[in-house]
Amino acid sequence: MDVAAKNKMLMIDPLRCNGCKECENACAIAHAGNRKIARKRIEVLSLSKEEHVYVPSTCRQCTEPPCMTVCPRKAISRDSTLDRVVIDTRLCVGCMMCVSACPTGSMAFAQDLGLPYKCDLCDGDPKCAKVCEPKAITFIDHVRAHYPKIRESARNMLGYPSRPRHGNM
Repeated sequence: MDVAAKNKMLMIDPLRCNGCKECENACAIAHAGNRKIARKRIEVLSLSKEEHVYVPSTCRQCTEPPCMTVCPRKAISRDSTLDRVVIDTRLCVGCMMCVSACPTGSMAFAQDLGLPYKCDLCDGDPKCAKVCEPKAITFIDHVRAHYPKIRESARNMLGYPSRPRHGNM
């Protein structure tokens, strides 16, 4: 477990996503040993194939997670080591309240196991971010999360063109 990852988060920039789904593949491979079933914890949504609009979607590790609030068995908690939301499958009764409560739809449920699952940040080394060539998914310090928005706002104020889709700034 990478403790240096504690103050980091997955940052998703849909404007850079090219829809390759390498993040999905890397996630499935990373979790293939998990109960012998590969279940991806990230999904690339295609909003418009004609316009090539893709949005990688995964657990946002909410500050006040609704999934944790609604869990009747307290099976969902915040891991203080990586500041992530985790599921204790030993306590879970499979009621699916967490799946219903997730505001991003990122909590999934394995019917065959009767258990929910979600992004675990690959224990501080997210494989999705490592394989994302266009850098649509990055693992950055929390304090830097707003920098791209500040930069884009400054570009707009100064009359520079917006950054190109799927490209570098």
